[in-house]
Parts: sequence; C-alpha cells; structure tokens
Amino acid sequence: MRELYEKLKTRFPLGEFTDQRDNLGFITVDKDQLRPVLYHLRDHEGFSHLVLLTAVDWIEEDRFQLTYLLSNRTRSVDVGLRVMLDRGEPVMETIHDIWPTAATYQCELREMFGIDFPDSPGVMDDFILEGWDDLPPYRRDFDTKKYSDETYAHREGRVTHDPAEYMKKQLYPDEV
Repeated sequence: MRELYEKLKTRFPLGEFTDQRDNLGFITVDKDQLRPVLYHLRDHEGFSHLVLLTAVDWIEEDRFQLTYLLSNRTRSVDVGLRVMLDRGEPVMETIHDIWPTAATYQCELREMFGIDFPDSPGVMDDFILEGWDDLPPYRRDFDTKKYSDETYAHREGRVTHDPAEYMKKQLYPDEV
C-alpha cells in the first residue's frame, strides 16, 4: 500500500498515511483534493468499487472524519481516504456522480451526523429518522439518556444490571 501512497503523492498533495495491513491503507486527503484522487484511483489504479462511506465525530478536535473505502477487486486491495471537515459547518461535495451508491451513504450521514452533501439526490428527504427534529443522534454531543428520559415513560420495576455481572450470573449460575 505504501507504493500506492508514494505514487499518489507525486500527483496530489496528500496528508498522513496509515498502513493497516498488506492489503489495506488509509490516506488523509484535503476535501478539495478528494474528487481528483477518487477519479485517479478509479480510472488509473483499478479501484472500481466504493465499499462504504462513513463518518467519525472527533468532538474534541471540533471536526468530523469522512472515510471513503475503495476496493480494487482484481488485486484484492482496499484503500481508505480520510477527509476532515469542520464540525461547525460540515459540508462536503457529493460523489454520487462517480459512484451512484454514495447517494445512500450521504443521506444517512446527513441525517445521523448533520453533514451536508449539496446536490446529492434525495439528501434532504427523511431517510431513517422520519420526522426527526433534534440534534443528529450520531453526534457525540447528542445526549441519548436525556432524550430517552424526555421521550419515553418510566416503567416501574425496570432494573438495570451491570452487563458483565449479569452475563456472568446467566452463564455461570453455580459460581456466583
């Protein structure tokens, strides 16, 4: 994978490279360089399949990380392109014209993280969370417990167990 990174570096300004294993590496790319790198990987390096598009909320750094995972099936290698976005105004250009399946991922990321992909088909339609009007739930500053307490009625008799202790009792009742 390092060879691919070094080759790409001669053509594009790239950031950090992480060699995960022999057939998987991750490259950090500036958002304005993503499309040219994607086109090059698809058209010249054989990365013909978008495996997934996902996000990570780095709340401490006030940014989101988008990861575009591409596969070269002929060589059985994958490369992930990491793009960092400002958390305060997370907007990324759509890539549905390069890989149509990206539109589905982009809809999910807009709804679950609040990352906007202008011009992506259906991106503003309800996707998973019909009628949702709260903070996107995959953001780390979304308070799941508060939401649950405010949304769902308390049920008497409900007990919370420590998962490790509870499973130990279930699996090994004679030892407890």
